Amino acid sequence: MEIPLKKIAQAVGGKVIGDDRLGITGIDSLDSAGPGSISFFADRRYKESLSKTNASAIMVREQTELYEGPQVVVPNPELAYVRVACLFARPVPRFNGISDRASIHESSRMGNNVSVYPYVYIGEDAVIGDDVVLFAGVFIGDRVKIGNRTVVYPNVSVFEDCVIGNNVIIHAGTVIGSDGFGFVQDGTTSVKIPQIGIVQIDDNVEIGANNCIDRAALGKTWIGKGVKTDNLVQVAHNVVIGEDTIVVAQAAIAGSVRIGRQVIIGGQVAISDHVEIGDRVMIGSKSGIAKSVSSGEVVSGTPSMPHRLWLKTSGLIKRLPLFNERLKHLEKKVEELEKRLK
Repeated sequence: MEIPLKKIAQAVGGKVIGDDRLGITGIDSLDSAGPGSISFFADRRYKESLSKTNASAIMVREQTELYEGPQVVVPNPELAYVRVACLFARPVPRFNGISDRASIHESSRMGNNVSVYPYVYIGEDAVIGDDVVLFAGVFIGDRVKIGNRTVVYPNVSVFEDCVIGNNVIIHAGTVIGSDGFGFVQDGTTSVKIPQIGIVQIDDNVEIGANNCIDRAALGKTWIGKGVKTDNLVQVAHNVVIGEDTIVVAQAAIAGSVRIGRQVIIGGQVAISDHVEIGDRVMIGSKSGIAKSVSSGEVVSGTPSMPHRLWLKTSGLIKRLPLFNERLKHLEKKVEELEKRLK
């Protein structure tokens, strides 16, 4: 596929400086791009790569003398890269229709233009929307509802009564609607609390590979519109994650946590149960959140604290042995002075 540079500029709201009739056949990094490719420059650390690139055109925030070829000037080169990459991205592969090797309950309802690969299971009274793609090995439980244009990759399990919105992407190996981890002690015995709620995932959510999103004990575990989770994320029962929040790999969110909108949760963060996280909070990687965090705060560390304080604190940790030796030396000096005074 070849797209004129002029059309690419129109797609990203940019202005071409140079030959706008140039044909572009792909997009790549500055280092890897060759003839026919377009790249982008958004970080001054890559000035050397820009001056040496073999890309046929670049996208930049402002015209640069480091590159002699055609330039597309855009307000945000990184966002422009995403939009151009979408133009060249391969479409999701589709099975042609519904495989006769899929197991589909007769009471389920299938939308138009559905793609169902072999070895998919769809349970009783399930509802599958238009243009949905279900890859091999997907399990869809009884009464599950899946919205239009949703893509469910191989070996995903969506258990009974859960609700998935429109334009959702669920990557391979994820489990949605497994039982929450709830027990009551009867002496030394752990008695299981029945988990009879559901999981609701709203529109435009993307769930990474091998996520575990537990059903609620009562009510629902709720993933809001536009949320994006990385691989290996644990979301416990009755958690609510607000719209447009990002959760990075290996984060673990305990039961009944409420997370606001546009929150960024770093990798390997652990959030204790019943905590509330306000809107637009940023949590640094490997932090432990044991108490609620107000809207707009940036926190890090275990236990969590304001990010700048954590930077100062972590910088002191490696100096603690030196401080300890100095303290011992001062204690000895004080002891000697006390003896002299006596």
